[in-house]
Parts: sequence; C-alpha cells; structure tokens
Amino acid sequence: MVKIALFGTSADPPTAGHQTILRWLSSHFDLVAVWAAENPFKSHKASLEHRVRMLRLLIEGMESSRRNVFLEQDLSSLRTLETLEKSKQRWGNAEYTLVVGSDLLTQLQRWYRIEDLLRQVQLLVIPRPGYAIDETSLRNIHQLGAKIAIASLTGLDVSSTSYREQGDSNALTPLVIDYIHQQHLYKCQDATQKSLYIH
Repeated sequence: MVKIALFGTSADPPTAGHQTILRWLSSHFDLVAVWAAENPFKSHKASLEHRVRMLRLLIEGMESSRRNVFLEQDLSSLRTLETLEKSKQRWGNAEYTLVVGSDLLTQLQRWYRIEDLLRQVQLLVIPRPGYAIDETSLRNIHQLGAKIAIASLTGLDVSSTSYREQGDSNALTPLVIDYIHQQHLYKCQDATQKSLYIH
C-alpha cells in the first residue's frame, strides 16, 4: 500500500528546519503532500499567498534523489479532517500519516472531530528543539485512539519566530531569503516603511 505523509505547516516563514523535515519524510514515505496552513491558534505576519510561495521555493531548493515531495495547496483546510477527505478523493486507498510538530501536541485534543481523524490516520510527531514531548498530551491523544510514532529526527534548532524577531538568516534557505527581500516582508518590510516616513 502506498504510504503518504500529510504535512501542513503554518510556518511564517518556512525555515531550513522545515526543509530538513521534508527531506527526512521524503526518504520514509512514497509521497509527501505539503501545504501552507492557517492555524486558528496563531496570528500570521505574512499572508497565506506569500507563505505558499515561500513553501514552494523551499521545496524547489531541496536536494533529494527522490522527487516525491509536492506542494498540494488545495488540501489546505482549517479542518484537518476535510484535508484527509480531499486526500482520499485524490489518492484513494493509501496509508495516510499526519505529520505534526511536538509543539502541536497540546492543541490536538481541541481539533475538529479529532477522534474521527485519528481513526483514519497514523500520527507522526516530529520532535522540535525547545518543545519537549508532553507526556500527558501524548497519553490523552493515545486514549482517543491515536496510532502514534515519534520520528527519529530532531528538527534544526531554528524557528520562524527567531527570524521574525531577531533576523536570524541562518534559519532560512537562500531562495526564501531572496523572496522575503523582494517582497519586503517581516523586518525588511518594517525597515522600508520607516524609511518612507523619514523621507
């Protein structure tokens, strides 16, 4: 059976850490479907349109012998259960794995019809530096019927927040950095606006 990883990310902007995760998923699944997501628990600095374009650049910049990572933006939905339904319409009978960062474990129980979702997918948790896997949340999700695996990978110690707040360009890939500067996003945008007010 075809193994498909479903990986939606609200990354703002997507980082080199996300690219590392995608590369790892590429080597463990037959197909990796990625999309830029709106997270109702977060406020976003860049529009969804910009985040989609940056995610596309992140995928295009990947060095991988397997060309099995695809931007599937039409899968995006505020309800992951709807994303799964769209996936099944596209790929049919496959083994679906929902990929989430360890930072989302405490939110999962509040997701729409979470028990229905967990009955139909496997859950793969990606450990993130600074976000210890919450054992209580893990136990509670397991009790909801989840089939959980923890990835043998720890994401890079970089984050979208560190870029937005500290301008840490090591967090990003060159193509994404170029796009941010071209579009005057984040701190670059703030600097441009300040200069307009000064002049």
